[in-house]
Amino acid sequence: MRRIAIGGDLQALAAAAAVIRGGGIVAIPTDTLYGLAVDPFSTAAVARLFAVKGRSAARGIALVAADVDQVIAQLGALSPLERRLAARYWPGPLTLLVERPPSIAPALTGGSDRVGVRVPAHDVTRELCRACGCPLTATSANLSGEPASDDPDHIARVFASSDVALLLDAGRTPGGPPSTIVAAGAHGVHLIRPGAIDFDEVQACAREE
Repeated sequence: MRRIAIGGDLQALAAAAAVIRGGGIVAIPTDTLYGLAVDPFSTAAVARLFAVKGRSAARGIALVAADVDQVIAQLGALSPLERRLAARYWPGPLTLLVERPPSIAPALTGGSDRVGVRVPAHDVTRELCRACGCPLTATSANLSGEPASDDPDHIARVFASSDVALLLDAGRTPGGPPSTIVAAGAHGVHLIRPGAIDFDEVQACAREE
């Protein structure tokens, strides 16, 4: 696995984007922990990601995006309620479950018709999505059942002999709890997984006129 230290380095981002566009896996920093990024529109890349993690196909994988415009362009229009939540919490640790377009690899959804997406509060993650021209997977960079990590040295050891082609090393990430996952529909907002943002706060935002 190649390792590149990054600090606003456009060449590092270009190298990572080239790996992802070629169907490869890149370990990336996020605003919580390190994640594994692949092209979610590539069935082969997604299959490679599940194999590297040893992850069950029954468990979905969420995406990160450069901004709300990229989400809409690649995944489809957001409802008024989803737009309100996005305006309040993006960039940040709120994942919205949205309808999966046919172009997204079905394995990402864990058998459902929805896929999670958020805009992270981390410049490197967002700029990589922008360089790739699409949202990317951001499942935690760990083997299935093992703890996730904020430490690039740990990531390098775990995946040293794996199919992860590149590690973008931005130092330790902020850590903390994972993103809160919600589904927003005609009957309001529903909690799928608790996380960094208190669900009561999300509900209050959803009730605002």
